[in-house]
Amino acid sequence: MRDVYAVGIGITSFGRLEYPLSEIAAYPVMMALRDSGLREVDQLYVANMGSGRVNHQTGLASAVVDTLSLTPAGAEVIENGPASGASALKQGFFAVASGVHDVVAVTGAERMREVNNLEATEFVATLTHPIAESIYGVTLPSLAGMFTRAYMEKYGVTSRHLAMVAVKNQNNALLNEFAHLHQEISIEGILDSPESMTNNPFVADPLRFFDCCPVSDGGACVILASREVAEKTGRPLVRLAGVGQATDTHCVHEREEPTDLLAVRRAAKAAFQMAGVGPSDVDVAELHDAFTILEIVESEEAGFFKKGEGHLALERGETQRDGRLPINVSGGLKGRGHPVGATGIAQAHEIVLELRGEAGERQVEDPKVGFTCNFGGFGNNVVCLVFRREN
Repeated sequence: MRDVYAVGIGITSFGRLEYPLSEIAAYPVMMALRDSGLREVDQLYVANMGSGRVNHQTGLASAVVDTLSLTPAGAEVIENGPASGASALKQGFFAVASGVHDVVAVTGAERMREVNNLEATEFVATLTHPIAESIYGVTLPSLAGMFTRAYMEKYGVTSRHLAMVAVKNQNNALLNEFAHLHQEISIEGILDSPESMTNNPFVADPLRFFDCCPVSDGGACVILASREVAEKTGRPLVRLAGVGQATDTHCVHEREEPTDLLAVRRAAKAAFQMAGVGPSDVDVAELHDAFTILEIVESEEAGFFKKGEGHLALERGETQRDGRLPINVSGGLKGRGHPVGATGIAQAHEIVLELRGEAGERQVEDPKVGFTCNFGGFGNNVVCLVFRREN
C-alpha cells in the first residue's frame, strides 16, 4: 500500500448554524482545498448520520460535490452512526493507499439542531437494538448512565472524577474558536455549590448535565493524498499511519463483561499495529467523550493506562494540556460539540493541527504521534486512527 497524508484541513464553527446541510458540509472542503493549495479531488466522501431523518435530504454527497463545483469527482455518503467521520476517513485512506485515487476529500456534517433536544435524543437512540433495546425506550444517555454506575462500583470512579473530565474539556474549548461551548466551569460550580443541583441536574443517574456533550451543528474536512501530492503542497508531512476498526455485541446487556469496551481495545490495537507504534508513543489524543465516563474508559482500553486506573491518571493531571498525555485539548465532544457525522473528522482535524504545530494557544509541546477514537453506537462499532509527523 502507498503512504497516505493529510494535506488539507477545514472546519466550521460548531453550535447552531443557519445554513443548509449541504453548505455545512461544503464549507470545510473549501477551507481544506485552500489549506492544501489543491483545486481538484478525485473522490469526495461525506460522513453523515441524519440527513434523511432529521433534515429530509437524501443524496447529500451529490448535493455537496455540485455545490463545490467538483464534478465529475465521485461522491458518496458514509454512515456509521457517531463513528461516521472516522469510517469515511478509513475509506479515503484505502482509496489513496490502494492507488485508486491520488486525492480524496473527506468531509463530515450534521445539522442536528433543526430539531429539539428530545427529538435529537430519539434520533440518536435509533442506534440501539430495535427489538431488544429501543422498543423499551432505551437511549444513549440511559446506556451511558448504567455503564457509568457499573464502572463506578467496580473501579472506584466517583462523580468528582467525571466532573474533572467535564471541567478539563470544557475549559480547553475556551481556546478553540470553533467550539460550541465557550463557558468556563469549575468543580465547585457544577458539583459542590448549593446551586449545582439546579445548574447541573441529573440526566441519567449518575450522569449530570455537564457530563454530557451538547447537540451540535457543524462540519469538518480532511483531504488525504499520496506522498507525491503531499510533497508538492509544501505543507508539513502528517501521515495517516494507522487505521483500526472493530465491532462488539450490539446489545450492551449481552456483553460478557459490561464494563469492557472491547471494540475500542481491538480497534486501537489494530491502528497501532498498522502504524508501527504503541500507546506509549502517543503525544496527543482525541477521545470520544460524548459522556465524561467514556474519556476515562477509552484511555484505558486504548492502552494509555491500566484498566481501572484512567481516573487516577486524571487525578495526577496526566491528561491536561501540559500533562504527559494531553487528551481532548480541542475541548472534545464535551466542549467542542458533537455533530455526529463530523465528529471523527473534527478529531482528526485537531490532531493534524497539533502535529503541524499550528494549534495556537492550545498547542501541545512538540507532538510527533497523535491518536483518535471515534465511538459508534454504545461501543459496538469503533474506528481508531494514528497520525505521525514526518518532518
